[in-house]
Amino acid sequence: MYQMYTTPFVQACLWSMIMGVFAHFVGTCIQHDGNHGAFSKSPLLNKVAGWTMDMIGASGFTWELQHMLGHHPYTNLLDTHEADNQAKGIIDGNKDQESDPDVFSSFPFMRMHPHQTPAWYHKYQHLYAPFLFAFMTILKVFQQDFEIVTSKKLYHIDAHCRYGDPWNVARFWVMKVVSMVYMLVVPCCIHGIGGGLFLFVLGHLTCGEVLATMFIVNHVIEGVAYIAKNRKDEDTTTRPQTLQGVTPMVETVQKTSHKQVPLHDWAAVQCQTSVNWAPGSWFWNHVSGGLSHQIEHHLFPSLCHTHYVYIQSVVQQTCEEYGVPYQAEPSLYTAYGKMMRHLQTLGRPEEEPVPSPFVKAKSE
Repeated sequence: MYQMYTTPFVQACLWSMIMGVFAHFVGTCIQHDGNHGAFSKSPLLNKVAGWTMDMIGASGFTWELQHMLGHHPYTNLLDTHEADNQAKGIIDGNKDQESDPDVFSSFPFMRMHPHQTPAWYHKYQHLYAPFLFAFMTILKVFQQDFEIVTSKKLYHIDAHCRYGDPWNVARFWVMKVVSMVYMLVVPCCIHGIGGGLFLFVLGHLTCGEVLATMFIVNHVIEGVAYIAKNRKDEDTTTRPQTLQGVTPMVETVQKTSHKQVPLHDWAAVQCQTSVNWAPGSWFWNHVSGGLSHQIEHHLFPSLCHTHYVYIQSVVQQTCEEYGVPYQAEPSLYTAYGKMMRHLQTLGRPEEEPVPSPFVKAKSE
């Protein structure tokens, strides 16, 4: 950041992009572990680590609500009753908060779940997705954070547990002001208003692109399973299924002699709705803050990401032993390519092998 302040504008642009990359490291390697309680054995250090989210411009409280209360318990799950009402403009006050906001609500103009209503522009989403992903962090900083602190609501999640506390609200506003000063005001004073704004946006676009690239491939990719819940039909439930209508565990469980793990077992669902890439790689594990070992993270969210590379082989062997699917792509390049092809297929529902909603089955 000091280099961005003191170097000529062209060089400052490069430093702004570097700052964006390192802001990604702060978000994935420090605050992610901190807010999961995995950074340290000390609750105080975990709180300080989680606070670093506020230091790079976004709210750690908002992240906790979206990621820990929404994404982790209900990975790749969409409440179809709620989604249908939203498409019709109906406000449903009886919400049970069982939808994944981290994946499906973070990006407008994207169809990322087979049940979501397709639109004409979704046919091109695989083309504009990389550009849209770049706005991930800047939208959270200027739109999502302010909507939640004022409405006390994150989509279907009640935010009073965090923003109902006046001290937390005070921290929110103080850190917004402080972070805007050194990330936006100071560059504007040095490089001019236009130059400062450009550097600020450039840094965010870089951070958003890097973060989205390493995260989206974990849950929206060929072979991953989705879940659709319909509250209008309480006697049936939708088992995890891929876009092709296949429940991965139905196939893998036939290869084990152990007692069958229920298809709706929480851990088994996490394995079917998450995908690893570059498994066992120490380098990518640290560069991604553990995102490359998404299965291990979802099974052990309170474990520091530095340990994932050491337990990966054990988790994979255990999954194979009990017939639980374990999808891992050899590299980020391969995973990204499969994600883009998957988005292309999702954008063209007429080409989907199995139409939405998914085939329903009795609860296992």
